[in-house]
Amino acid sequence: MAASRRVGYGHRQSSVESFWLSTMKATEVYNRSTMPLCKISFTVVAATILWGASAFAQSATCDETLWQHVYKPSRLVVQEKCVTVTGTIVDATASQSTHRKDGVRHEGDGDTHGWLKLDPGQEKFLNSGNKTNEGGNLVFETICMFPVTQADAKAACKGFHSGVTIPPVGSHVSITGTWVQDMEHAKWFEIHPVTSIVVGK
Repeated sequence: MAASRRVGYGHRQSSVESFWLSTMKATEVYNRSTMPLCKISFTVVAATILWGASAFAQSATCDETLWQHVYKPSRLVVQEKCVTVTGTIVDATASQSTHRKDGVRHEGDGDTHGWLKLDPGQEKFLNSGNKTNEGGNLVFETICMFPVTQADAKAACKGFHSGVTIPPVGSHVSITGTWVQDMEHAKWFEIHPVTSIVVGK
């Protein structure tokens, strides 16, 4: 028979009951002591999520003033005003008569003509023009990057020079800008103008 002890109102409490009461009290004390820690942890996680969302929103912001310096903007049909795509920069000059160390073609209007090999899942940014004429890559054009040699394009870049840095070939990047279709040439898709290029992992 289990040992017992007398408690108030003539009730006898068994050793089993004593064990459960002491366990419940200990649990209550533990929960009270750890509750602030749980609240702090939740706050940290929530803040991290909000910061990440804010950073992403900032990275997807496009500079609309760049359109003031786009050569012949009527040839570009906007698909989406502002997008961010990810991929690896590949050499767009490899098959050209003039090979460039920076891996981009230096256009007469001062723009770059670069290639981005997209990460999987972004096929919508490519069309038949990209596949047949651009090696299956997405074209990206950073405007007013180089000296303008094309006479009718000089006005667009007058007094302006892009501050975007072109990472080396092989860099994995995210590129933010306007997604357009160039209605000249093979009517491929481009990011044009480019607002930013950020190097990732």
